[in-house]
This record gives sequence, C-alpha cells and structure tokens, in this order.
Amino acid sequence: MSTKQAIDLEKALNDLEELVEELESGDLPLEKAMQKFEEGIKLTRNCQLALKDAEQKVEVLLKSAGGEETLEDFDVEAEEE
Repeated sequence: MSTKQAIDLEKALNDLEELVEELESGDLPLEKAMQKFEEGIKLTRNCQLALKDAEQKVEVLLKSAGGEETLEDFDVEAEEE
C-alpha cells in the first residue's frame, strides 16, 4: 500500500467515525441523516477496497519470500477476550 493510500485510508476511517458520531447524535433532520448515511456507505466501501488491496499485497510478499505461510481471518471476538 502506498503512503497516499495509507493516508487516504486513515482519513476515510476518521471521516467515517465523525459521520457515525453525527448520526448517533440524533440531531440531524432525516434528509441530512440519509445523505450522511450514504456518504458513510461510500467511505466503508473505499476502506474495504483499500484493506483488500493491502491483504493481496501481503499475500504476494509472503509467496515471494518463499514461505508457506497463509493469511488467516482475523477473529475480533477472540482478540477482545
């Protein structure tokens, strides 16, 4: 992942966090809340694409290093315990 993509991912995550806070406040009119929700969906998709791209690059690096390692799914529940 390039530096620009990393910065974009961080910015998108920060923007998404701000959107969630705004929506959770309940102070937005319905039309504005719907616009914010739509913007949040777009940000989420962009984050998912950036993370998928990073995962693919890690897999390529692991294979090029000659290792037999494979990526495992990240289990959030196991990490929280």
